[in-house]
Amino acid sequence: MKSANRLKKLKSTILLILIGIFVKINLLIAQDRPNILWITIEDTSPQFIGCYGNDDASTPVIDKLAQEGVRFTNAFSTGTVCSPSRSTIITGVRTYKMGTGNHRSKYSIPDYIHGFPYYLKQQGYYTTNNSKTDYNVANSKSFIKDAWNESSNTASWTGREKDQPFFAVFNFNESHQSRTMTQPYDWYLENVHNQLPIADRIEENAFDLPPFYLDNPQMRKQFARVYNSIKLTDNRIGELLAKLESDNLKENTIIFFYADHGEGIPRGKTNGINLGYRVPFIIWFPEKYKQLSPWGTAGIVSDELINFEDLAPTIINLAGGKIPDHMVGRILIGPQRTPETTHLLLSSDRSDNAPDLVRTVTDGRFVYSRNFLPYMPQMRYIRYMEIGEIMQQMRDDYLHDKLNALQRSLFLPRESEVLYDINNDIWEEHNLVDLPEYQNVLQKMRGLLNEELIEARDVHFLPEYEIASISKRTSAYEYRLDPEKYPFEAIYKAASLSGMKGPEIAHRQAQFLKNNSKIIRYWAAVGFLSQDFRQIDTYRTLLTEALEDDYPPVAVTAATVLYNNFESRHEMELLKSYCKSDNMELALLTINYLLYVKNKSPFIETIEKIYNSSDRDYNVKSACSSFLRITGKLDLLED
Repeated sequence: MKSANRLKKLKSTILLILIGIFVKINLLIAQDRPNILWITIEDTSPQFIGCYGNDDASTPVIDKLAQEGVRFTNAFSTGTVCSPSRSTIITGVRTYKMGTGNHRSKYSIPDYIHGFPYYLKQQGYYTTNNSKTDYNVANSKSFIKDAWNESSNTASWTGREKDQPFFAVFNFNESHQSRTMTQPYDWYLENVHNQLPIADRIEENAFDLPPFYLDNPQMRKQFARVYNSIKLTDNRIGELLAKLESDNLKENTIIFFYADHGEGIPRGKTNGINLGYRVPFIIWFPEKYKQLSPWGTAGIVSDELINFEDLAPTIINLAGGKIPDHMVGRILIGPQRTPETTHLLLSSDRSDNAPDLVRTVTDGRFVYSRNFLPYMPQMRYIRYMEIGEIMQQMRDDYLHDKLNALQRSLFLPRESEVLYDINNDIWEEHNLVDLPEYQNVLQKMRGLLNEELIEARDVHFLPEYEIASISKRTSAYEYRLDPEKYPFEAIYKAASLSGMKGPEIAHRQAQFLKNNSKIIRYWAAVGFLSQDFRQIDTYRTLLTEALEDDYPPVAVTAATVLYNNFESRHEMELLKSYCKSDNMELALLTINYLLYVKNKSPFIETIEKIYNSSDRDYNVKSACSSFLRITGKLDLLED
């Protein structure tokens, strides 16, 4: 017995020694690898940064990085709001594969998918995050612990062992939408404007307004927040780089700079157009590692297409790690660099309380977006947007008929397809879909979109009600791979009609409404939300039968279609009951539908009760907030 115990102790000692040797070897190997610093900023489009051509912007620190590094003109977020885009960044997997496209949804992902810094730690890197996470996955605490040596508002490279390489992320909130539009103006003055030296502040008449905004003093007062917030961000980045230099680390560190998605202003963030997706992106190489850059260095401008799916494999490769099979993004840097792509598929889904489903293809110049829920306008009712004074000003100007056609269009149902030529129309004023000279481009983009979606088996063509249910027993990522459970091509045929109009389309939707697949029936009902009265009246009997559908998303969608066109009491009561559902996804779906019906008054009492209840989740209460504000039952101070 004693001999067995001694042998067991000896084995344990040998194992510990071997682990220690392995760690030391990894550390020695890692010392020859670069430090990697990520500087991420919030809610910023390249149009508002100096080195991207804006002469009104004051961003000397960012501009200097570009002058000494590589500036990318075709870099894209894979989402248009923070948590979905960060989901792709941290996992290297697209949201429409993972089911993480809906803002702050926290659904299950496979256990074998780690945050990519996990793989850097295996290569001897010290990984730190300062400090935003917001990764949009279930079990986020364990996920974060698995990825980072330290994740906090004090995290830095200083905690590493001597000569240990680091991967450090610093996220700056100064340009966040809260600063540029949603917090009260007095809060902005204290936390942004007054934090800037007088010489750094921009005057309200010292910039051009985007043309989709009415140019008046009230809008200029609000929009100056964008420039001042970005200026404060630039100052903060300068402080960080000075710290890197004072610690004698800059010449061993590759620096990445980028924003998490487009500008946090009305029509930017949350919208599946270029202004929502395209981001500033710069990589700076020290002399020691210049050979790693395939573009050259010092003032290089690249129009290569890149997106957030590429970040994880690129960084793992830089650290000398093995890229896991579930990461299919490109390697951008080093000898293992993968070939350039000709186009990108991008996606935009629910933000805050407001659902959406937009899929976009871009080749850098042209941006083609397909709106699958076009009955909602670009300025759909999102509580976090609605509390912003700039948004309230815009709605007031719309109400008083002060806006031109472009400015009014933000408040009207969207077109099902948009095609923009960004080289000649940076503010996306002119939809080219109906112009004969662009039909070849349109057909090409449509074809690419269809091919990419079918290959990806986009799981967000399931209603969120379904994704939430699936997440209780498996992950949406794995579920979508089973063609029997998820016959994507058949579902997509029904979904691809949504937003199209006319008797032929309505006939096909009516046939789909009788399909055995509950998801196909759901998309058939959604399609009728965009049809005109004549088509709905033609299929009124069939839609009435759908009220008894055993799949609640079908029934509630059919009830919305019928109520909005006929205002019958039966559908009204059915919608009220679904608003009060204990299933939060179903309640949210219903209340969001009611935001866009013509006669909202019968639902005010029901929504007030839900808003004041204590057992509703944040998204449901946010939808109630929007509803009550629209109907004049809630003002900003009450919310």
